[in-house]
Amino acid sequence: MNELLNFSEDELLAIGLSFRVAFWCAVFILPPSVFLSWCLARKQFRGKSIVEGFLNLPLVLPPVATGFILLLLLGTNGLIGKYLNEWFGIKLAFSFYAAVIASMVVSFPLAIRAIRLSIEMVDPGYEEAAKTLGANSLQTFIRVTLPLALPGIISGFVLAFARSLGEFGATIIFAGNISGETQTIPLALFNEIQVPGHETAAFRLLLVAVVFSFAAMSFSEILVKKLHHRK
Repeated sequence: MNELLNFSEDELLAIGLSFRVAFWCAVFILPPSVFLSWCLARKQFRGKSIVEGFLNLPLVLPPVATGFILLLLLGTNGLIGKYLNEWFGIKLAFSFYAAVIASMVVSFPLAIRAIRLSIEMVDPGYEEAAKTLGANSLQTFIRVTLPLALPGIISGFVLAFARSLGEFGATIIFAGNISGETQTIPLALFNEIQVPGHETAAFRLLLVAVVFSFAAMSFSEILVKKLHHRK
């Protein structure tokens, strides 16, 4: 038992980094996820199916392919990355920011699906009533739609957080496997599995991944149920 709790410095760094990446991933994608979910739930426009397909693409693409696309776009010599490097001195690939971006891309569809479903379940009659009382579209969105869709928004946030904790393929391609900088729990677990005799270390990381992912999802379910009971 003591051996299972004897985390190495690299393992602790990987655990801490995973939580930092997951937190910032969930925070950064929440505003665009809410906005895009509202557009998809409430607006009809030409090319909507194409937009939906594009947003959901990371769900069906191999994560390694997603990482390679990010590398082609945002790498030092990438389509966009080379200009960021030349004009602003910004290098995204193989950095902490790359790990966050990779997690954001693969988590984005999950957040949108949860939030969009919640917005679609909000009765449009409430929004129309608010507008007849003098509220504009923005006020209606903030005061009526968002509070009623809050359970789905929380679910989207937690789903993004939990998905980020388990992200591997896109991260290892775009961010690399650098200890203390981009090496998250899945990458550290992958390293330990490759080394004979490191089964205990791999099992420790596996337990951490399972426990915290389960805790995040359970917390989301409990919170959403409480919010539903308050309505």
